[in-house]
Amino acid sequence: MFKKMASEALGLSDIGKIIDPQDFDKTDSDDYVMYEDGEKIYFLIKTKSDEYCFTNLAVIHVDGDSAMSSKRTLRRYPYAQHTISGVVLETAGRIDLDIEIAFTAGTIPFKIDVQKQQANRLKDLYKSLLRIAENSHENAIMMKIANDSLEKAVTVLQNSRSSDVALDDQYSKLTDFGFTWMTSVRNQYHIKDFGDVFEKYINN
Repeated sequence: MFKKMASEALGLSDIGKIIDPQDFDKTDSDDYVMYEDGEKIYFLIKTKSDEYCFTNLAVIHVDGDSAMSSKRTLRRYPYAQHTISGVVLETAGRIDLDIEIAFTAGTIPFKIDVQKQQANRLKDLYKSLLRIAENSHENAIMMKIANDSLEKAVTVLQNSRSSDVALDDQYSKLTDFGFTWMTSVRNQYHIKDFGDVFEKYINN
């Protein structure tokens, strides 16, 4: 009931409105942010029926059937599992009332209309998502290079003419090294938390 009254107080329509940080607690998304794990909301767009919440760890979509229904479906898209790509910002024409930001999280496409008056603030989100997409792409390349290098080392060792005993010992050492090395590489390039990106570009 309180959340419904808050929506009305925020003056929401079918066109999304960017919510100020002091009003994050008036949204449904706020209830599902994992504050216990250091998750933080950086950007939130709300319409009468939907919410699009951008945290340092994930995109949270509170999907409403309609403005008249209280039924909601919560979907969470962690950046580490649903890579951001295809980020596009469509600016408004002279007679348009809204602007649109579009992107894909994994395989899920998003198109969000926002009030034209909030164009400058939406640009901050655009820059953030674009940087996350670029970082994720580069990190994926580095992960592939690291994996290919390890596989090549294993292949070279398997084709070695050393004795069976020596080969077994070398293979065991390489396996141990490979696990430690790939764990280190994964920690460096498989990024889960993009708080630093949002901190840089979001100017609420």
